[in-house]
Amino acid sequence: MLPHQARIRVQSYDRTMDAHQNRFKAIAELVGDVMAETLWPTRCAVCDMPGQLLCEACARRLTAIDACLACPTCGAPFGRIQCTECNTLMLRTLGHDRIPFDTMSFALVADHGAQRIVKAYKDQGERRLVTQIAQRCVPLIGPDRCREGCAITFVPDSLDAQRRRGFDHGRELACRIADEAGLDCLGLLMPPQSVDQRELGRRQRSENMAHALHVAPGAPVPTHLIVFDDICTTGSTLFAAADALAAAGALHLHALAFGRV
Repeated sequence: MLPHQARIRVQSYDRTMDAHQNRFKAIAELVGDVMAETLWPTRCAVCDMPGQLLCEACARRLTAIDACLACPTCGAPFGRIQCTECNTLMLRTLGHDRIPFDTMSFALVADHGAQRIVKAYKDQGERRLVTQIAQRCVPLIGPDRCREGCAITFVPDSLDAQRRRGFDHGRELACRIADEAGLDCLGLLMPPQSVDQRELGRRQRSENMAHALHVAPGAPVPTHLIVFDDICTTGSTLFAAADALAAAGALHLHALAFGRV
């Protein structure tokens, strides 16, 4: 046998082995999925009925924010005529006299359904919902944002939350949205030194987030940024992020969230 013939046979054998390994891997993954689905069947994140991550009935009941009814300044769901969220009094509770974003866009009213989806995703281990959340957010990023050379950044989880959940849900969501929108995802903000906001009122949230967010030392901050958070309740977290990014050189900021209270 000539040396080159031996090499050809070895290469052919390697390719055959790779094909067999890939086939066995695919079969093993399929068997694993079937066993997992048998032991822990997929359930709707909202109504808990088995079958789908988000059943058709619950998906239809999710309340999309109507741009014709929403506040043109802060994106609040029903503030087109008189907004209760970005008036002077409310802004003062957040330590501002104006909205620190060029635009604020939200996919859904953060009612029971939307909040159940976020809770199931970040606190109950159903990370497959990242697709459902991202698909609702991507259409809010208009082509003008891409033309401006925007990047997406996010509000990171605290270190305690990351240890408890095993991942940073803000990073994972923002990266999926950025990937589907064809943008870069940048981790510019350091984990906040603050307590959990879920049980706090408006003024307490503002005080909790004051000076809690900082840009990572040496991080290059683009002039155009989309800032992502999962749920916007009072705006205190997004406002704190905007303050930190503006101080670091960002000139045009756009807020994006899955849900808006």
